[in-house]
Amino acid sequence: MKKNKLTIYSTIASMKMFIIKPIAMAVFAIAGLASCSKVLDVKPEDELDESDMYRNVYDADAAVIGIYGKFVGLAERYVLLNELRADMLDCTLNADENLRQLNTHAVTATNPYATPRPFYEVIINCNDVLKHFSIMRAENKLKDAEYQQRYADVAFIRSFLYLQLGIHYGEIPYVTDALSNINDVNDASKFPRLPFNTLLDSLISFTEGVSFKDEYPGGTNLNVTVDGYPTAKWFINKKLLLGDLHLWKGNYIQAASWYRQVMETGTVGTVNGSYYSMYKLGWDSNGDIDHYISYSRAGDASTLVTTSQWRIMFEQAMNTEGFRREWVWAIPFDNKFKPENPFVKIFSPIGGSYLVQPSQEAIDMWNNEQQRPAQGTPGIPYDARGQLSWKLINGQPVVMKYLYNYINNSTNLPITVLQKDSKWFLFRQTHLHLRFAEAANRAGRYLLAWGLFNSGIGGAYPAPTSNVTDYQNTLWDVYPFNFDARNSGSTGVPYYRSDWYRNIGIRARANLVNYEVNSADSLTSIETGLINECGLENGFEGTRWPDLLRVAMRRDDPSFIADKIYNKLIKSGISSAYADQARAKLMRKDWYLPFVWQ
Repeated sequence: MKKNKLTIYSTIASMKMFIIKPIAMAVFAIAGLASCSKVLDVKPEDELDESDMYRNVYDADAAVIGIYGKFVGLAERYVLLNELRADMLDCTLNADENLRQLNTHAVTATNPYATPRPFYEVIINCNDVLKHFSIMRAENKLKDAEYQQRYADVAFIRSFLYLQLGIHYGEIPYVTDALSNINDVNDASKFPRLPFNTLLDSLISFTEGVSFKDEYPGGTNLNVTVDGYPTAKWFINKKLLLGDLHLWKGNYIQAASWYRQVMETGTVGTVNGSYYSMYKLGWDSNGDIDHYISYSRAGDASTLVTTSQWRIMFEQAMNTEGFRREWVWAIPFDNKFKPENPFVKIFSPIGGSYLVQPSQEAIDMWNNEQQRPAQGTPGIPYDARGQLSWKLINGQPVVMKYLYNYINNSTNLPITVLQKDSKWFLFRQTHLHLRFAEAANRAGRYLLAWGLFNSGIGGAYPAPTSNVTDYQNTLWDVYPFNFDARNSGSTGVPYYRSDWYRNIGIRARANLVNYEVNSADSLTSIETGLINECGLENGFEGTRWPDLLRVAMRRDDPSFIADKIYNKLIKSGISSAYADQARAKLMRKDWYLPFVWQ
């Protein structure tokens, strides 16, 4: 048989890409197969052909893991494209010319960030795997459920990558064929480039047509725990992506419907803390679970809790209840496996290259917020999430979200020099609530949207008395906007502890005063507040540029994005000429990277 040169085979063959080895070992150990040694002792790349792959469900699992092994290689690019192009991340003096061009929106054809090839390398591997999964089902090598689950996972990762390509390159080829030569992607006669809006139509049509949209069921080979890592969080959440695609397209009710399904993930089974809190931004009695901003002495800024609560979500193990309730999608980097954690290199001044840092614009955003007064004391005049998202180390501002598993927060020294562990943070419950609120706001549910990112649903619809029957809920509305957050207290009559009664709101959890809305234009005012809040809460997590771009496109207002980039560059001390050039470029709606096939 002719050897297939696609890199998925070399990835699976070597078993050295991150995730592949631990999951493959777990999968075959659980299966108890006598043939597991054959899978782990595969041929090197120059001897491997398709006859060695796609024989049974375990080979299909290895192919899925191979895709994710390639996918995690995009983590550094993902964060840099989505954050450095925006307003909250800036270059350090150590950054090279390529990063400086990315930062100032002056990317040239020779810049490696001008090529979409790394994304397409994973996409073409996805296409090949999807092709072979269909063959396996036709040949009865996969049961229908096994096929649907694995096909859907790979299909949605491919669609996620295409969304990223649309965000950063605008017009792109949409290739679903299993190509033997990746350079065919750049052949316009075979694959003409689709405008971003048309690409969204194709992605929505395809993903909506995929029959399986849930997570891998518990007990299946790809939903296990390996070395303390629950693998369920590693795989893309398909309903989230559907929500995002519809949000970009302007289908706000459809977007909210998909987001709502994810928000209700915990509303099953036993009525407990997880039932009321998972993906609901609900309070809990344990600070490591509810992730509050708090102080050991009310109103005393010097007593900010930094060892647990809000900050701990970036450090805590993936098998903890707090991590499970907060994070929807996250992939760990473990020093025992390849590839190496890229975030130490780009963020850390200790053991890394320290290439990027929080921008002064980002620091000012946090410092311009106001915390809630406590026990009669004035509010503390800043957003404490800033202090927990970045810090000064040896006089240098450092993004800390990705470094808490590497640098000791108290000593500012590596926990272990060679232990460069971290996580790729892709999506958490605050993203989910902010995006649902964005869709709800555009669908005319202004107060509900405001409540979700301020003081919660109950706070948006308060009751004047202890009888909350007709308050603290939106049950008069239609799905997906019908929430029940009624909480009568211990003595209230009638007694209520409804599904959403613990929902607290993003700014309340951060101990901030409510966002004030201009009543003359509540839709625009709330939307602006939502995007600002996403920066404050989720800064550096890879969503900032897409958030700015989506709103600028929706409003047909290039100044929404141009002014923010201009302010960042001016505050960074860069020449005003470069800042002016960047703003002028963005005001022309020249928002995309050059598509250069390298």
